[in-house]
Amino acid sequence: MTQGVLYIHSAPRALAPHIEWAANGVLGVPSRIRWEEQYVGRGLVRAELTWRGRDDTGPRLVSALRGMHDVRFEVTQEATVSSDGARWSCTPELGIHHAATDRAGNAVLTEDHVRGCMDRAGDDAGALRRELSIALGEAWDEELEIYRHAGEGVPMRWLHRVS
Repeated sequence: MTQGVLYIHSAPRALAPHIEWAANGVLGVPSRIRWEEQYVGRGLVRAELTWRGRDDTGPRLVSALRGMHDVRFEVTQEATVSSDGARWSCTPELGIHHAATDRAGNAVLTEDHVRGCMDRAGDDAGALRRELSIALGEAWDEELEIYRHAGEGVPMRWLHRVS
């Protein structure tokens, strides 16, 4: 078992029931997500949902939400004995970015990932910088930052998956 957070940074109000339905289907428990106004854009809402579940819960939440256009979200999942921590970030423009994370939530690049960046960049230092930027998800962080700050101080609810 692990735990994590589903952050819906912004979604059109009309998609809120569909997001709830998708999250409830993955978590296996009915819930009513508390939606707040997302003041960054007109007609947008935001929510945070803390969850507990199996090791595959994070990826299953991402899969359930990935087809919902105009939704900006992140899913975090804490490490377990058998799996690394993870963060998935999604924006309509960029799609989904996945990163393994350490206990503090920092993105962690594996040796193979860094070698791949080096191979693609060759001897071009600028290209290496771009490859590492992509690997770290910097473009996703830049796009989501304004939405993250708009949600500071919003209360979270815990949901527990029944196994």
